[in-house]
Amino acid sequence: MTISFGSRLVGPDQPPFIIAELSGNHNQDLSRGLAIVDAVAAAGAHAIKLQTYTADTMTLPGAYRIDDPTSLWYGRELHELYQQAHTPWEWHKPLFDRAREHGMVAFSSPFDETAVDFLETLEVPAYKIASFENTDWPLLRKVAATGKPVIMSTGASTLAEVAEAMDVLREAGCRELVLLKCTSTYPATPQNTNLRTLPHFQQLFPDALVGLSDHTMGVGASVAAVALGACVIEKHVTLRRADGGVDSAFSLEPEEVALLVTETERAWQALGQVQYGVQRAEEKSRLYKRSLYVAQNVQAGEVFTRENLRVVRPGDGLPPRYFDQILGKPSRQALSAGTPLTWEAL
Repeated sequence: MTISFGSRLVGPDQPPFIIAELSGNHNQDLSRGLAIVDAVAAAGAHAIKLQTYTADTMTLPGAYRIDDPTSLWYGRELHELYQQAHTPWEWHKPLFDRAREHGMVAFSSPFDETAVDFLETLEVPAYKIASFENTDWPLLRKVAATGKPVIMSTGASTLAEVAEAMDVLREAGCRELVLLKCTSTYPATPQNTNLRTLPHFQQLFPDALVGLSDHTMGVGASVAAVALGACVIEKHVTLRRADGGVDSAFSLEPEEVALLVTETERAWQALGQVQYGVQRAEEKSRLYKRSLYVAQNVQAGEVFTRENLRVVRPGDGLPPRYFDQILGKPSRQALSAGTPLTWEAL
């Protein structure tokens, strides 16, 4: 199965589709957001993704303060955090336009139905459903009704919730779907990433593509995910983690994005197909297999011994499997040291 995301084809027979998630790393500076788009485009990312919400569409003022001491956002009031992290809606068009100038796919995650209406005016080619929104059935129906491809993250979700969300999307008109394995911790650890879920996802849901929304540090998990069938990789991006920002601590810098693009494509290329025997590319290398060579001058009628017969490179002589069989047999002719042994010499 192949899905078209704008000008980009996505599927098992295509190189991995690399999505750069801007999130709130623009730090409320449009010029910085545009610079991030430029940087990840130069690094080879295929898509830029925004998040479309306002603090008021996400939560209520004073409704919750993050009390988990292990959280990056410990002590922050949720409404205030979303005020800092949101991408102003009037920035979407210039950010999308800049991405398209670079030939990138540009789309977003809507967090409520009004965001879908807004994104439709910008003619986005696809939608992303965030992990925490995949149980919002009205939102799922709204997105599916657009008829555009949907990417859905599955972090912090039961298998039943994933299956139900897929049913809702399908019933409302979604025909092209990508499921992203996701661990909703920030950052995630390799130990809680559980990439072996990917081929199981593919078995359970053969009518969807699979991928990874990767919150781990570095690119190793993403490369491994491609080896396990991921067609899509999503990573948060920034200019420099040292610049700060709501998601900067687990975001890739441009040089790391370039590494991600290169190494995931190499992993995809290396998958190939089931292959045994000698490949065309290996034919010349067969010369360097070992074979039987005369190691000392041998007279006609002299028997072969461990001293005058050796298993060495290259492979111009008889195969080494005949070594024991030939020991003690006489030579038909005189042979000089360095001669490959052939049947005619016996």
